[in-house]
Amino acid sequence: MIEVLAKLGRGPVFLAGEVLECMITFTNPLSASSTSASSEMLAWASAQIHCQFHASENRVALPPSDGSKHDVQAENETVFVPNRGERGQCILSTPPKILFCDLRLDPGESKSYSYCETLPIDGPPSFRGQSVKYVYKLTIGCQRVNSPIKLLRVPFRVLVLHGLKDYQFPQDEAVAPSNPFLEEEEGLKKDSRLADLATELLMVATSRRSLHLYNISNTRGKVGTFCIFKTVYKIGEDVIGTFNFSEGDIPCLQFSVSLQTEESIQEEFQRRRGQPVSFSTHARHQEACLHTAQSSFSLPIPLSSTPGFTTNIVSLKWRLHFEFVTSGESAGTCLVRGSQSEAVTWTGVEQMEVDTFSWDLPIKVLPTNPILASYVSQFSSTNSITI
Repeated sequence: MIEVLAKLGRGPVFLAGEVLECMITFTNPLSASSTSASSEMLAWASAQIHCQFHASENRVALPPSDGSKHDVQAENETVFVPNRGERGQCILSTPPKILFCDLRLDPGESKSYSYCETLPIDGPPSFRGQSVKYVYKLTIGCQRVNSPIKLLRVPFRVLVLHGLKDYQFPQDEAVAPSNPFLEEEEGLKKDSRLADLATELLMVATSRRSLHLYNISNTRGKVGTFCIFKTVYKIGEDVIGTFNFSEGDIPCLQFSVSLQTEESIQEEFQRRRGQPVSFSTHARHQEACLHTAQSSFSLPIPLSSTPGFTTNIVSLKWRLHFEFVTSGESAGTCLVRGSQSEAVTWTGVEQMEVDTFSWDLPIKVLPTNPILASYVSQFSSTNSITI
């Protein structure tokens, strides 16, 4: 028996273009019955990253696959196929890397191997929507002699920041001062610079503030104004807005604000022409606001949510969805004066004519630091299998 342990050192979330590093350890556990003849042998082990795409048959019409490209070897259990048994299509994969050949482990012995691979910068982000799914996995395959291949899958999350693909790093390494006592591989240096660049780009894009003021009105007149200071956010940030109903002519009885994503299939891949867009609500604020002069809301963007993106099949956009309930009467008739001689009381009316209307405000949501997103990831940094 051999235990295979795979550990992602930095966490299970990465930016596209970063280097994924995984430490893979093979151990022959020491037991009371172990003898010198209890050595274990593995013929080989290999690792590969792939992205699996799955689409809902009720919503997405994909072109038929080419049957002539059927790979007979994929049916052979002695051939390393990382996505064997997975649903959907493998739309992206890195070249497989061999970890070792002919490994022998004595009882209690273990050996570790480091796997490093740059994530494709032009791939889609990780996404689990109502119509499509993009799932990234690192698959480690190992085999005993004359035995089927065993697969250990390590799922992880990929965030995509547009703009990194076209950035050219300056060639200043030759003239830059270096520390001869520190050893740093070129790939890791570039990976660190990529993460720093992404952090800087995100900071610049989401720190810009300017007053956006919108008038809220219906067919009968002005209800109030809405104020928001920015429309570009990172996942994990709060969307904050304020209302001013003091200058409105129409009383607002209640409002609600929902933070939503809009998942739409590109027209050429729609199962039915003109099929509706799918919406998902991530946060919601509702408030009764009769006789309220000012109010505000704060909606958190979940760290586990997917930033906006577009592929040839699907697009994901973010928006604020507003719903207002206004009175069909004037503000003075919303209360009824009680008949008392010494004191005056006001009570709400039992019935009232109301009008409702809605409004959508598009916003832009970008990724965040992948280390921060790792804290709330559903994936584990450590995965294991026994063969």
